[in-house]
Amino acid sequence: MTEPLLAQDVVVRQLTDQAELVATERLYAEIWRSSGNTPPVTAELLRAMTKAGSYVAGAFEGDELVGACIGFCSPPAAGSLHSHIAGVAARMRGRNVGYALKLDQRAWALDRGLSTITWTFDPLVRRNAYFNLTKLGADAVEYLPDFYGDMRDGINGGVESDRLLVRWRVAAPDVAEVCAGRPRVVEARGVVGLGVSPDGLPVPGSTGGSTVLVAVPPDVEALRVANPAAARQWRHAVRDVLGGLLAAGARVTGFDRAGWYVVEKPSSEDRAVRIES
Repeated sequence: MTEPLLAQDVVVRQLTDQAELVATERLYAEIWRSSGNTPPVTAELLRAMTKAGSYVAGAFEGDELVGACIGFCSPPAAGSLHSHIAGVAARMRGRNVGYALKLDQRAWALDRGLSTITWTFDPLVRRNAYFNLTKLGADAVEYLPDFYGDMRDGINGGVESDRLLVRWRVAAPDVAEVCAGRPRVVEARGVVGLGVSPDGLPVPGSTGGSTVLVAVPPDVEALRVANPAAARQWRHAVRDVLGGLLAAGARVTGFDRAGWYVVEKPSSEDRAVRIES
């Protein structure tokens, strides 16, 4: 059996010490380039979350905090944890620190009898789409236009904060498979609902097939700096095509490494069942 690839020389554990919570605030401020604005999460809020029994975990390389992930629980009947924010120091990218944090979060949820973990991510960020949908096996369930409103950090500032909500069925057999090191693989075959022009701009296509492919730019964060107008075009194009498909009942079955969302539209029989039920 293939073993999951974990970060080498990194330990993930729950955070309780005040100094660690302050370090988490500083790490998030550095990752999101807060530049004097309020960081994404403060140490005071983290202290309250730890006291309430929420998920507050950090990844350490030796004594240095290099990643952190926090979440809070939904109402008891939902049996779900919402993972609000996770980040990894820039120098640790590519070393599976985020993966180790999510596996720890999954184990935490399973130990408490929770069945799902939800979170949001920017659907234009290709590496995050691949990580969430392919490497973790989470399911995209809802497109949320401008979900957070105007964000003032150095990554999201000045752009509409569209997000894709995902649900991670932590006890499901297919999720256990991907967490054992076997990513969810999909083939990028179908009609192109949104493609890429030779100069890197979005090109609307057809959504008439049963399987629709929706492209995203290779590096939208760099594009926001180099060509903000093009980044806005991508935001609205993905919102229209991917968001429109999900609103009509389509399902994202995965994300191809080359940068395509693979979307399956419901059959006429599926639509009839939903109408009748």
